[in-house]
Amino acid sequence: MADAKVCIVDDDRSILDSLRGLLASEKIAAMTFDDSRQFLDYVQVHHIRAAILDVAMPGLSGIQLQKQLYWVSPNTRVIIMSGRPDCEIRTLALNAGAFAFLAKPIDADAFLSSVRGALGE
Repeated sequence: MADAKVCIVDDDRSILDSLRGLLASEKIAAMTFDDSRQFLDYVQVHHIRAAILDVAMPGLSGIQLQKQLYWVSPNTRVIIMSGRPDCEIRTLALNAGAFAFLAKPIDADAFLSSVRGALGE
């Protein structure tokens, strides 16, 4: 499964490194981005199967990024994660088509299960 196309977008480098490492331990390759605009530039050129987006980021929020991603890559499944998982944000993300919503700190088993589900495994 090393050819899996997964991207993680978060402004916290330690979270990006941790989640990429967790995916690598399951032989799921991932690209990481700490900037929403760079991620959008990337997906305009590369097909990705799943995107993991943090809600609270400078510039575009994860919810705004989710909406823009839909226009660029409508078949990409989105997993939203948040350190402030209130019901309103969760509902907004899921109603906009998010595959899953995860609260930080991220539970490794729930994270891997969500990613596998988003990849159709």
